[in-house]
Amino acid sequence: MVLLMVLAKIRNMRQKKAEAEDKQHIVALDIGTEFVKALIAKVEDDKMKIVGVGKARQNVSDMHTGAIADIAGVVQNCEQALAEAEDQAGLQAKRVVIGIAGELVIGVTNTIKYRRPQPDRPLDISEMEFIIEKVQERAQGKAQKQIALETGNDEVEVKLVNSALVSIHIDGYKVSNPIGFQGKDVAVQIYTAFAPMVHIGALERVADELALELLAVAAEPFAVSRSVLGNDASSNLTAVLADVGGGTTDIAVVNDGGVEGTKMFGIGGRSFTRTIASELNLGYEDAEKLKINIDNDQIKPSVKKQADEAIDKTLDVWLSGVELALSEFDSVDHLPGRILLCGGGASLIKLVEALNTEDWYKSLPFTKRPSVQLISPETVVGIDDITAKANDHTFITAMGLLRVGYDTIVGSDDNGSIKEKLNRILRI
Repeated sequence: MVLLMVLAKIRNMRQKKAEAEDKQHIVALDIGTEFVKALIAKVEDDKMKIVGVGKARQNVSDMHTGAIADIAGVVQNCEQALAEAEDQAGLQAKRVVIGIAGELVIGVTNTIKYRRPQPDRPLDISEMEFIIEKVQERAQGKAQKQIALETGNDEVEVKLVNSALVSIHIDGYKVSNPIGFQGKDVAVQIYTAFAPMVHIGALERVADELALELLAVAAEPFAVSRSVLGNDASSNLTAVLADVGGGTTDIAVVNDGGVEGTKMFGIGGRSFTRTIASELNLGYEDAEKLKINIDNDQIKPSVKKQADEAIDKTLDVWLSGVELALSEFDSVDHLPGRILLCGGGASLIKLVEALNTEDWYKSLPFTKRPSVQLISPETVVGIDDITAKANDHTFITAMGLLRVGYDTIVGSDDNGSIKEKLNRILRI
């Protein structure tokens, strides 16, 4: 009897320890068109340590332009990537953040000007909450109209997936902490991202099938921006971030640490592969191998020439997509002079070369040719990879998803900046 009581006590202690460990861990699932990537990270104070990494290839029919087309197929691939990450981590984490991409994910920065009825009364948190709510209502209305226009469906439902404070002005003066200020006119800029409920519903189903608690769904370009901004509320990072995936290219413009907006278009790595397959009369898998090994000396010069010409055709279309996406940031006086790339599609050397040498940027408000570089995992703020397996630019989005998870569960303490406090209000 005593022995049974001791064993029960040990089991209870182990269960409590496992539950405590589970609360310290976050899973990031980057469900890409070509690959599912799973990262498990342990939260330690204001940092995270990646303790497990997994990766599984998607079938061609599993995804369509960044969105899930076959839930069962995607769940199977997620299970494979998760099992690999869990084996390495030596544990099963239960809380997950999943990325969402696709052309119907609308991310914009809206400014609302609010005339205060009592300009002599100091601003407080409750009044700021009221103003933020008004901005989000206006943003949702705009997103609903835009997605309805693009889909031809006036009944489409949209949901807020991410929101973050960009800037606050009082009577024309920019302030970092509006609390306590007097003034008549308050202008608040907030980045918001919305997605159709059908896409979000598919991700919720995936989390449910995997028996994971869904902490957050994040627009992937927003996640990339979080990876490079980290928890520095005073960051002055200014850059164009481009995540070139298999099905889409996701672009975010960050100015002085604030996300000005995000755009997505449906051209990614698969578009290059399909053009090679069509031009050289190859199957998709053979065309993909040729694309990946295009600079291999073993490839016949005649085949390499044909493949290069096929890549150049798609590259012209892709550059036009980048130009068009950036031209839609009409609220920006000057675009940042740096372009930071991530995603599997950015591994294509000719793509980076084209950005560095072609004249695609001349009609855009750049002050000079922008510099172009790949985002290195070492530059991601506040995340250490002790596995050494999340080791290149293709894991940046997944690392950004970890940061969104951290933002969601940690919150701000009383000593945090007002920007952190307001961003906590914005989290959903």
